[in-house]
Amino acid sequence: MNSPVLSLQNVVKKYGEFTAVKDVSLSIPKGAIYGFLGPNGAGKTTTLRMILEIIKPSSGAISILGGDSALTARNRIGYLPEEKGLYKKMKVWAIIQYFAMLKGMEKKAAKERAFELLEKYGLKDFAEAKVESLSKGMGQKVQVLSAVAHEPELVILDEPFSGLDPVNQKVLEELIRDMASNGQTVIFSTHVMEHAERLCDHILLITRGEKIFDGTVKEAKALMPRRVIVETSAQLDALQAISGVVAIQADQENPAQWTIEISEQLNPQEILRHCFEKNIPLNRFEFSEPSLHDVFVHLVGDEAREHAAR
Repeated sequence: MNSPVLSLQNVVKKYGEFTAVKDVSLSIPKGAIYGFLGPNGAGKTTTLRMILEIIKPSSGAISILGGDSALTARNRIGYLPEEKGLYKKMKVWAIIQYFAMLKGMEKKAAKERAFELLEKYGLKDFAEAKVESLSKGMGQKVQVLSAVAHEPELVILDEPFSGLDPVNQKVLEELIRDMASNGQTVIFSTHVMEHAERLCDHILLITRGEKIFDGTVKEAKALMPRRVIVETSAQLDALQAISGVVAIQADQENPAQWTIEISEQLNPQEILRHCFEKNIPLNRFEFSEPSLHDVFVHLVGDEAREHAAR
């Protein structure tokens, strides 16, 4: 079995009496897309900074790329910080080249790589433009490309989708998938669940500095009950006998609407079939799998509602 690219064991970070990260452990395999999820202020950025040895943990152990220090492996790591900034007077291609050279690439290869990335991800026409002339979203894309131009084994992106319009969000999702397909490991933090749901193999859900879930998206969704919404003038007592029906509850504001909780094993079409067999008239029948947004709000609670909706 391959060693993990990154592992944390009981990592804690304290600032005086305040504990920003509480006893977090995790293990990330090579080639994974791993999401750090949680509301703003949950401890995601603090954890990433400890991984990168920007700050030291108060206790616990971190192993990264086979060693115990990100500093000794810095040329094998790509990092996009939460606080983003570029040299405004430099040309777009030159700034990507510059950061790639800082990570050990030769000058000619770094320039070729810069133009290759700009063409592939929709910025070819802006290669000769100065950074100060770019929109916020374009500047964000350039910074992401600068962080990954040297093809690092481990890529860490802190809130990479912030400031991007929907089109450029899709471009960034494409880049993340491309890197994973190339065998690179990608970690990104976000409080927007839709990106994690589309991209991640595994997710870490953290709030108030504590890990409350670590697993696959499928495993996360399994924590939520599956629901069928039915609207009818009839009573639904007959459906209680169906194996796999967990609970049936009427809506308090709309008594004609019912929520039926069902087990993982029950096909929702069985509910529909029984309704027809029992001559239960239906004005509405709706089933949808729980989303990662639903799981997030369910596990994190009220503090997640504002952030998860952004």
